[in-house]
Amino acid sequence: MASSNPMTAFNRLIQRYFKRELLPLLADLRLAIALLLVIAVTSITGTVIEQGESLAFYQANYPSDPALFGFLDWRVILTSGLDHVYRTWWYLAILIVFGASLTACTFTRQITALRWFSRTWNFYTKSRQFNKLALSAELDQGSLEDISPLLAQRGYRVFERDRSLYAQKGVAGRIGPIVVHASMLIILGGAIYGAMTGFFAQEIVPSGQTFQIRNIFDAGPWAEAQVPKDWAVRVNNFWIDYTPEGVIDQFYSDLTVVDEDGDALKQKTIHVNEPLRYKGVTLYQADWGIAAVKVKFNNSPVLEVPMGQLETEGKSRIWGTWLPTKPDMSEAVSLLATDLQGTLLVYDTNGQLISTVRKGMATEVNGIQLSIVDIVGSTGLQIKADPGIPFVYLGFGLLMIGVLMSYISHSQIWALEADGSFFVGGRTNRAQVAFERELLQIMESLESTGAEPADSQEITASVT
Repeated sequence: MASSNPMTAFNRLIQRYFKRELLPLLADLRLAIALLLVIAVTSITGTVIEQGESLAFYQANYPSDPALFGFLDWRVILTSGLDHVYRTWWYLAILIVFGASLTACTFTRQITALRWFSRTWNFYTKSRQFNKLALSAELDQGSLEDISPLLAQRGYRVFERDRSLYAQKGVAGRIGPIVVHASMLIILGGAIYGAMTGFFAQEIVPSGQTFQIRNIFDAGPWAEAQVPKDWAVRVNNFWIDYTPEGVIDQFYSDLTVVDEDGDALKQKTIHVNEPLRYKGVTLYQADWGIAAVKVKFNNSPVLEVPMGQLETEGKSRIWGTWLPTKPDMSEAVSLLATDLQGTLLVYDTNGQLISTVRKGMATEVNGIQLSIVDIVGSTGLQIKADPGIPFVYLGFGLLMIGVLMSYISHSQIWALEADGSFFVGGRTNRAQVAFERELLQIMESLESTGAEPADSQEITASVT
């Protein structure tokens, strides 16, 4: 007596549910379109709302009173993850479900096109098979020997067996949709992989210093492996090119990647839109600042005094420092700078402008000679690692190829010699009018060689 296995019954139940309920639901075009719209809306949200900023930034720009649209404030943004949309669990879940929908559609609707590779020919051996074709004709005369070269001249691949013929061209048109689906899956996979393993960082580094990536403000849960630990970056120099009017034209950073022993691995001068790439990490030129000023008092050694950016409520960018001119700090001056062109403003303790001095020059303050040796700039770097980018690029490349392939018409023509007649018919998946015109031209060519249609009215009706 055979006993039923509960696990086997459960597995069969799961398989039945998957095939009859879940798979058709995932393959539904309406679901795919809805998911695509949701992805588009959330992606737009991630573009409009600044990503990866500080708590103070969101509190200042998205206050609770009044809230944007009556509900969108900094609490909603942080709670829902709108400050890092592309790494939230719900956004990644939407991508995964959309990928599952594409996969289901590919295997249930598109993958059947692959049968044309496994089956080289598809012959019609009975005359009634031509009745299901939208375009067909029965000719009193004709032969495979006459139609075969006509088809070959038009790019068809012709197969013959006994007294039947099958010809096709444009097989790539049947494969195009599969390539499109596969490319979208690759793009989704690359986006998910990049979101899980990538990171963003920002560093402000003075000229001459070496740094390792530390200031990471946005990272995926598996990004630790991507953060470099066996190499660092040295800022050899930072400078700004100005226009004759004194406006910033471009700013540059000369960078060198060094190993743990300080040996150079790669060197490049970067600027905006020209980053440095090394081992999957990209360093972009994003900002600049003033790190310090080098000065001398009379004949003293060169002193490097740090400078900090002053709060101006966004009206301008000013850096300043306080410089004592006596050992007991009873007297001092303030130095202000707005750029790296080398001009400094010197103020006394009462806020009165004492002097304007340029790099390489000196001025007298509080009875001593103050010389400006140099102004040290700092480069602002945006650092990004996204291991999914190669897959995304590959997916987009395949997507373009697949779209082009999808525009190719897959045309099929059958012919059969049977019962003293010659049967011809065909079909195509697109460009129907052009295909009908082509098939009529083939029939006219057969007629000119002696094969006349048995009923020309029948042919015309079937064409229209």
